[in-house]
Order: sequence, then structure tokens, then C-alpha cells
Amino acid sequence: MSNKIVTFGEIMLRLAAPEHQRFSQVSSYCATFGGGEANVAVSLANYGLKADFITRLPDNDIGRSVIMDLKKHSVGTENIIFGGDRLGIYFLETGAVSRPSKVIYDRSHSSVSEIKPGMIDWEKVFSGANWFHWTGITPAISQGAADTCLEAVKAARKLGLTISCDLNFRKNLWKWGSTAEQIMPAMVEYCDVILGNEEDAEKVFGIKPDKADVSSGKVESAEFESVCRKLKDKFPGAKKVIITLRGSISADHNSWSGILYNGERFFEAPVYQITHIVDRVGGGDSFMGGLIYGLLTFKNDDQRALNFAVAASCLKHTIHGDFNLVSVSEVEQLMKGDSSGRVIR
Repeated sequence: MSNKIVTFGEIMLRLAAPEHQRFSQVSSYCATFGGGEANVAVSLANYGLKADFITRLPDNDIGRSVIMDLKKHSVGTENIIFGGDRLGIYFLETGAVSRPSKVIYDRSHSSVSEIKPGMIDWEKVFSGANWFHWTGITPAISQGAADTCLEAVKAARKLGLTISCDLNFRKNLWKWGSTAEQIMPAMVEYCDVILGNEEDAEKVFGIKPDKADVSSGKVESAEFESVCRKLKDKFPGAKKVIITLRGSISADHNSWSGILYNGERFFEAPVYQITHIVDRVGGGDSFMGGLIYGLLTFKNDDQRALNFAVAASCLKHTIHGDFNLVSVSEVEQLMKGDSSGRVIR
């Protein structure tokens, strides 16, 4: 069976302040679309896999523009449903040097936030699929989105799909009455692959390494092996637990790597020094897209899958917008050690 991946979540209008300007300076914004699960689908479609994105959009010109944009990137849209009044928006102010980037959400009462269980025919959506991916962003949006996400996870398990989750804790979204710690465990327990960054496990489950300071610019993989083990103990059904490792030297310079634990062995990726970041938003999603591709393509080679994910995400930091618009050959070139950036003629 050929691989088909389904992702579910919210896609938003992204309004980015140009040229490192502050919101107070902006007279025009760069408008694109983006959102965690859509970003993963675009990555996978770029790598030649069949990827479908599921969401709820307003039935207007903006909603139809989203469909056009996803189709441009070869993402399947036939099971997207329409309803509600508006598309969610997020504003991005890109930081520089010691000033961090900033995101402001405007997604209350969006079409996805008003979704309810029963609106999506998951059996139809998962027809022919072998992988389902969701993130912790979706249940953070609203009670309805959380209930629908749980409905999707249960349907995917019943139909035998591999299920992956990016924990993706967003403190500014969990405002509808329940906390991530109350809602997430019931969904994560269905997952075969769990991804988090150096802080997600602590923010969602209270699991943290004994000693680690991500603001020091150095994040050691050994410090997070205990986090992987504790996550695996908490969710014994998970086959793989992965932590991305980002060391923040400045807004423009990050170190980037990751570790993978398969219950028996730890795998550590090379560390990349990303010294002139163009756009780090979507970095974790590009990692997840690379990881899913790697796990599906490099069967039983967790090291190669992890290395592909880290290299793919490293390249994403050079691209404006949420989407990681790179090819398999470009990722593999970086994996071989070619980071020269020489012109290809």
C-alpha cells in the first residue's frame, strides 16, 4: 500500500511584519497561510508522498484561497469541510539579535474553533490512509476542537493507522476552561510517535530534565534522555519518543538537533549551528514532516529518519513563511555535510 498521511488542525492567515519591523512600525504585512498540521502536510507533499489536510474553513473567498494555496503545494483538500464565519489570523513580528520574535493570535470564533464532533466523516477521511498526525494546538483552540480531535484519534486507532502527535504547547491558546494537562493525556495515549521540544513535556506533563537551560545556547542531548524515558513510561503504547533540541544564542542564531528513543536505544542527530535565521516559525512542523517521511521511507533505520528530520528543519530556517519548501535531494545534500550554500548551476 502506498503511503497516505492525514493531518488535522487549523490553518490561519499569517500576517508578518516585513524586514524585522515592530508592529508599531508596520504600514503593510506580508500575507500567507500557515498552521502546524497544514505545514506538516505541505512538507510531506513536497517529498512526493500523498498528504491530505483536514480542517473547517469559512465558505468565502478567503476560505477558497486557502484551498487554492494548499492545492498549489499538492496537498489533498477534498475532505475539508466548510462552515463558520472566519479564518483565524496570526500576526508575526520577527525578532533580531537579543529581541525575540512575537506572535499575536486572532483566532477566537474561527471556523475550526466552532467545529463539533460528527461534522467530519473520519471513516471516509481515513480511507486508504496509513498515518494520522495531530498537534497539541488543536485541542487548545476550543472544547469542540478538542472533542473532535479525540474523535479523530479514536477513529484512526480503530482503523489501524499509525498516529503521531507534536505536543506543541501554546500557553496563549488554552483559555476555554480546561488545561493541557487535563485534556492531552487521553489523546496522547493513542499515539505511536510522540514529538516534543525541550519545554513541551514540562509544560504539558510536568516532565523535565534535572539540569537544562535552553537560554544558555547549549542544549545537551544527554540531559533529555530522562525526558524521553519518562514520556515512554507515561505512554507505554508509544513506539518512538522524539525531542527537538534548540539552543537559543540569539534571535538570529540557534543550535538545532534532536534525539529519538525507541524504547531500546537512543539516537542522536548532528548539531547544526543556524547562524542567520530567516524564519524559524514552522521549524518544529518541518521537523515532524521530515520525521514522518523518514520513518515511512527508511524502514527500521531510526538514525537516518532522525537525521533527515533535523536536516530538513535546519533548511526550513532559511525560508520565509510557515511552509518548508525543500526537496528530498536538498535535505539529503545537507545530510551528506554540504552546507556551503554554493550556487547550483
